[in-house]
Amino acid sequence: MRITKTVARFAHWTFETLSSNPIISEPFKMGHWTWFISAEMEKTMFIRLYPEPNIIAKEQPPLARFRIKVEPINVGMENSEPRVSPIQEKVLRTSEDFAWSAGIAYYSYFVIEVEFFDLKIWTTNGDLPTSIWPSSYGMKPQASLNTLQSCSRMLNESLHADVTINTADGMVRAHKAMLSACSPVFQGMFLCKEKDSSTIDIKDMSRDSCTALLGYMYGSISDEDFWKHRVALLGAAHKYDIAGLKNSCEESLTKDINSDNVLQRLQEAWKYDLENLKKTCMVFLFDFKKIYEVSHEIDALFKEADRELLNKMFRELLSAWKKIR
Repeated sequence: MRITKTVARFAHWTFETLSSNPIISEPFKMGHWTWFISAEMEKTMFIRLYPEPNIIAKEQPPLARFRIKVEPINVGMENSEPRVSPIQEKVLRTSEDFAWSAGIAYYSYFVIEVEFFDLKIWTTNGDLPTSIWPSSYGMKPQASLNTLQSCSRMLNESLHADVTINTADGMVRAHKAMLSACSPVFQGMFLCKEKDSSTIDIKDMSRDSCTALLGYMYGSISDEDFWKHRVALLGAAHKYDIAGLKNSCEESLTKDINSDNVLQRLQEAWKYDLENLKKTCMVFLFDFKKIYEVSHEIDALFKEADRELLNKMFRELLSAWKKIR
């Protein structure tokens, strides 16, 4: 049995037996690179992590910041405590660039988990390495630079703005035509003759989050602002029926799931009907067995979560329990 899985920024490898000859995982994709994990037994287990040796790894090698956890398992016996490496930050080109001694003897089978905290493109010309997260999400529309600059100026300078948006902590100015073109909900608001359409109240967003929303609509949002406000943007995209923004928010929220945020992400997935985010959270919790790391937090979830969500989690837990019996 040799199984390799990935979810968000985690890679998970399960395999049986170990010898002095290296055992190599199936290739898996993380960032721009295809990766391998290998394990071999000398006096102790040595684990290596390295990218596939190709032109991408040669010309743009990854500067990886990561941590490795090894869980040794003996069937029918009490298992040893997992071994966790210090957080590493290394330029990885070949299998010789990183090797970690896990200090583990022979067991029935092993689970090796790699968590990537960051992946940067290493340069050889003296420039600073650039992270692929979150810059790889590419939030700026593919429009001409002149059009983007013009739209950005319209927003930033309130050129001929004809609508005021009142947020939770301030106001911003915008244009009915742009809001209507981006959102059928806003278009409906402005077509309603019974309501003064020169003012809109969006009290469930901060001024900064609303500015990020407008930045998306006008094509001038930065990756940093998208990353910072993406949860608020997700709620706004759902509320105002902005499908492209909703899809982008869902995609990005699946990329950095960890034990601290998975339960919150699961609730957001259920609230906004995000099937891919639901699936990713469930895989992280049950296939990767992270459910045991959030046992305290899950009590609060059970008290406040939607009943359908609780039923789904119970079914997933029961299914996962049957697999490991």
